[in-house]
Amino acid sequence: MLAVYAGSFDPVTFGHLDLIQRAAAIFDRLIVAVGIHPTRQALFDVQERLQLLRAATAGIQGVQIESFEGLLIHYCARRGARVMVRGLRVTMDFEYELQIAHANADMSSQIDTVFLPTRSNYAFISASLVREIASHGGDVSRYAPPVVCAALTAKFGARKG
Repeated sequence: MLAVYAGSFDPVTFGHLDLIQRAAAIFDRLIVAVGIHPTRQALFDVQERLQLLRAATAGIQGVQIESFEGLLIHYCARRGARVMVRGLRVTMDFEYELQIAHANADMSSQIDTVFLPTRSNYAFISASLVREIASHGGDVSRYAPPVVCAALTAKFGARKG
């Protein structure tokens, strides 16, 4: 069965990678889809995020990396995916994601949403936290893979906090 795990991945973190590994173990194939949002200003452009994800997931079987525009539910239907995987860190995530899952089910009853709780050691990690720490020259090696750390250093320079 094909599943899709979508996000901005700006940048990919160890929390994302944990969910990718776990979802890839559950489903036959997993598309990790980078959403393109024309109104949002990302630190890394779409091609950079795709490249970072490909490098970070290179050893995970059954994973392919793509990008998409528009509604995720429409992308899943185009790709023939039966499941959308969503990660949950905190209670607020669940409330938001449940609302989206209901709207998606209303638009297409053929595609289900599966929620995977984030492992507790990753629950506080977010891409925005990683960007903030890195922007001030902080060490994010506990939160993101080496390829991402190198890209953040290149993006922000070798500033020291």
